[in-house]
Amino acid sequence: MKMEPTRREFIKKTAVAGSVAFALPTIMPSSVFGANDRINAAVLGVNGRGKSHIKSFMVQDNVQITHLCDPDMPLLKKRQAEFKETYKKDVLLEQDVRKIIDNKDIDVISIAMPNHWHALATIWACQAGKDVYVEKPGSHNIWEGRKMVEAAHKYDRIVQHGVQLRSSPAINKAIDLMRNGYLGKVYMSRGLVFRWRPSIGDQGFSPVPEGLDYDLWTGPAGKRAFTKNLVHYNWHWAWDYGNGDVGNQGIHETDLCMWGLDVGLPTKITSMGGKFLWDDAKEVPEVLTSIYNYPEEGKIIQFEVRPWCTNTEDGATVGNIFYGEKGILVVDGYDKFKTYMGQDRTPGESGDDGMASGTGMDRGDGGTDGHFKNFIEAVRKRDRSVQNGPVETAHLASGLAHLGNIAYRLDRVLTFNPSSETFVNDPEADKMLKRNYRKGFEVPEIV
Repeated sequence: MKMEPTRREFIKKTAVAGSVAFALPTIMPSSVFGANDRINAAVLGVNGRGKSHIKSFMVQDNVQITHLCDPDMPLLKKRQAEFKETYKKDVLLEQDVRKIIDNKDIDVISIAMPNHWHALATIWACQAGKDVYVEKPGSHNIWEGRKMVEAAHKYDRIVQHGVQLRSSPAINKAIDLMRNGYLGKVYMSRGLVFRWRPSIGDQGFSPVPEGLDYDLWTGPAGKRAFTKNLVHYNWHWAWDYGNGDVGNQGIHETDLCMWGLDVGLPTKITSMGGKFLWDDAKEVPEVLTSIYNYPEEGKIIQFEVRPWCTNTEDGATVGNIFYGEKGILVVDGYDKFKTYMGQDRTPGESGDDGMASGTGMDRGDGGTDGHFKNFIEAVRKRDRSVQNGPVETAHLASGLAHLGNIAYRLDRVLTFNPSSETFVNDPEADKMLKRNYRKGFEVPEIV
């Protein structure tokens, strides 16, 4: 497939956005790892996706998890026991991410912490000479996403964003088809996040559970009185810590929308939605429809989040649909696609990692295991150009979600300047590009 030029073009195009321009990544100095040298890894955040990170690190050649890190010690001890049972090996525990960052025996980290921690932990790790796999969304706001890009380049680190569909052979085939004109002019992409999201109720305030370092859990965000509405997982639905489902599941789809259309950040954004079902503690909208317009490119992205009973769209509930002059391409999930050509919807090209690879791996060879494999390859080679999910995707895919959320919260159409990464004559909106950070947990300027 002819995907390498496309990946390089993507990185070149998106790296120059904002106030700092970066050259196209080149092969870096020779690796500090020999062919048989072990890479020591730590997993930060072990409640949800962190469990997949543990599994995916442990199937890589000559990679060993030496530390697990989480502010919740009872949870850490549970994972430690599971690790011992599964892998017949011991693993060390640490509550404080700063001690992991300072540990010179750790080579790489993966970040599955809440969203508000992603950028700061990534930047700290880059400054300490560690390479990073960071879950989606890469950032909690647009400003800190740009700081991640700057840090990765300044400190010559490999930062892989957890959008594993970029390592899917089938999805790469789909992108290749569109690049080579199979659909003709591709002018629109639609992102779908139709997930079963029930009420979380409202559990009120309560004492901090024994063994949880809530100050560390809060980190750079504003500190609230403790509530089980946040810890664990339901922080996704609070603005201080999460970004709603468009910034949760949706980052896979925002990334693919931009990748497939070959665009960066938009110039016009509008969003509308709300809470229509549950009188619960969620702050974010249950239903959200966002439009991202690219007038100069003649392209548009539609994005929709639904929380409950719904239809499928050509079989997809989580995925993407691309619209071209000759037909449409439907991506269902992470690793398969179909095309329908012409007005009569004649089935065309399709692809499926599960059937094509026969590996039985998580979501095919393009799943989490394959994405970690690509990360470790880039780490060993010291070569950002081989990455499937470079740091620029962490900034831009997250940034698209952030723009939609800002438009929803301000309840108006916004005009954005992708070059400066600021809004046009809109200081109220500009204030939402960045947050106030707690003392000791500030996301730093990269100079």
